[in-house]
Amino acid sequence: MGYFAVLDTETNWKDEVMSIGVVLADSKTFETVDSRYYVFTPECEVGGMYSGVLDLVRTMPTRYALRQTAMEEITGWLSRWGVTKLFAYNARFDRNHLPEISWLCWYDIMRIAAYRQHNVHISANAPCCRTGRLKNHYGVEPMLQLLSGDVNYAETHNALFDAMDELQIMKLLGLELSRYECARL
Repeated sequence: MGYFAVLDTETNWKDEVMSIGVVLADSKTFETVDSRYYVFTPECEVGGMYSGVLDLVRTMPTRYALRQTAMEEITGWLSRWGVTKLFAYNARFDRNHLPEISWLCWYDIMRIAAYRQHNVHISANAPCCRTGRLKNHYGVEPMLQLLSGDVNYAETHNALFDAMDELQIMKLLGLELSRYECARL
């Protein structure tokens, strides 16, 4: 049985990572096996657009830590589970902000979800580029609304909850992991 991870970050006003959420999932069922959530100090003290939801996680302890400590713990945790595949929506953004784990193979969920040829839920009359990518409304919130049929869904912009939402997008797309390509970011 293999595992993969889905990751999301939130940044502060200085474009520094202030929180990270990582969800470990089973490669066959896409069910959550474990998760980690960290708020980086002192980066969180700068504030950011989504500072108000940093402490929203109630199902597990929010771990406040120095970035170096948090990233060492995350790296060790991923290694213990044998994770080499890391998924993120708009993976380039997260990967560029997390050089500590750039050794993993990063997969961009958006490169599948936003393209008509991969996502059967995109209607034939949706405005798309010649490449098949939606011209707009392909972020996490509108994509999860499209895939789930829940037009009232609203993204929380908490790194852990957003990582869970991104895993849900993968589940709803219903594609095997082999359909995703390791992104050259």
